Amino acid sequence: MDRDGVIALFDYNYWADRHLLDVAAKLTPAAWRANSDVTTRGLRATLVHALDVERSWRLRLQKRPKAEWDAELDPASYDDPTTLADEWRRDEAEMRAWLSTLDQVALDAEWNDGGRDRFPLWFFLVHVITHSQQQRSDAAILLTRIGHSPGDIDFLNYVDSASTAR
Repeated sequence: MDRDGVIALFDYNYWADRHLLDVAAKLTPAAWRANSDVTTRGLRATLVHALDVERSWRLRLQKRPKAEWDAELDPASYDDPTTLADEWRRDEAEMRAWLSTLDQVALDAEWNDGGRDRFPLWFFLVHVITHSQQQRSDAAILLTRIGHSPGDIDFLNYVDSASTAR
């Protein structure tokens, strides 16, 4: 996969994340913090987990110390969706800055963390995107169950939205 393709996937990823956070911003504080009996985590914990995994994989792929990428974000630190959205924007800027430094050689290079997984770097970047999509699916279920469906969050909906915005 080339860098333009990777960046397009991350553009979609951040569009969808922002969309869910915008919908979540309409919730009561209790609904934001509620646990779930439907998905693994409640809405806040699900979205914080999505950011946590995006961040930890970026730090890991940048070969930062384990103490940096292994630290987990605490959902209790995010009293409302706006606080989480602010943190996500900062992390997005760091991810985009790093992605802009990657060329095709870097994307195709085998990456190994010392474990069993030895794949080109771009495989791990796609993993970040697909993991986030799974978390957004869970979040969309939770939002819909409380009357706040986020609507369509597919890639082509993003493309249509981005085309209309131009």
